[in-house]
Amino acid sequence: MTDTAVPRVPIFSLTELKRGADQEAFRECVTEAGVFYLTDCGVREQDHRLATDTAMDFFEHGTPQEKKAVTTNIPTMRRGYSALEAESTAQVTRTGTYTDYSMSFSMGVGGNLFPSQRFEEVWTDYFAGLYTAARETAEVVLEATGTYDGSDGRDIDTLLDCDPVLRLRYFPEVPEHRVAEHEPRRMAPHYDLSIVTLIHQTPCANGFVSLQAEIGGELVDLPHVPEAVIVLCGAIAPLVTQGAVPAPRHHVRSPGADRREGSGRTSSVFFLRPSTDFSFSVPKARAYGLEVDTLDGETATFGDWIGTNYVTMHATTTS
Repeated sequence: MTDTAVPRVPIFSLTELKRGADQEAFRECVTEAGVFYLTDCGVREQDHRLATDTAMDFFEHGTPQEKKAVTTNIPTMRRGYSALEAESTAQVTRTGTYTDYSMSFSMGVGGNLFPSQRFEEVWTDYFAGLYTAARETAEVVLEATGTYDGSDGRDIDTLLDCDPVLRLRYFPEVPEHRVAEHEPRRMAPHYDLSIVTLIHQTPCANGFVSLQAEIGGELVDLPHVPEAVIVLCGAIAPLVTQGAVPAPRHHVRSPGADRREGSGRTSSVFFLRPSTDFSFSVPKARAYGLEVDTLDGETATFGDWIGTNYVTMHATTTS
């Protein structure tokens, strides 16, 4: 049994958008949903596959010592290896205590931890390609609304000189105590702290669709689409478009007991985050529905915000 692979959200070509095509439909999608599929973004399917396979090889064959060597103890740093259930989006969002049923490997512009030179070469090339694709995507998103307000005195080019993070998540088949009947989600509902987020996912072998986004008050499946990435507008988008672009909540759901086998998947996630000194109005963020209760004062920086939004668990497992 397999679920349909036909998405309910639109698919756009980045090449065509840059040429000025489909602008009305794109503007409507960006301002009403904040999520869409994108093709022709310059990163090939084989690029995604190579980076994913490189990480999966380390997840499966790296020794506990090798994994410890690339695991950071700094909770606000998304670098290197993070073990299965070592993180909890539910705790970060204050919506529960359950862990993320995933493991991950992360990198950024600097301060990286790589298990080998080959790993570093593959991922550095992959990161560069995604960074270009994400900046071009963010530019067409921000220009589509006509409401970019140059927050913090920055033009679009300056805003897009970013501090991005790439994370490859592996969601293994859930154990019996994590099936939907016991815990509905592998990762809690959240919006991303980014301008835009690009997601390339592999499908579950049994056809189960795990990723969902909230659009118009309804949870909508985001299945794997060959040769496409999913674009989710993040929480910085409403801040710099006067609220015109939403930051949709999304989650990773658990399969039911009857679909547990064959439910493993990977998700390559590129967060186009602004620089840590990006400044924004806290009252406006609150007015746009963003959760900034931990921030004091009239203004805050992105660095202040992310510093209050990470929780790392003390997991005992290393694989």
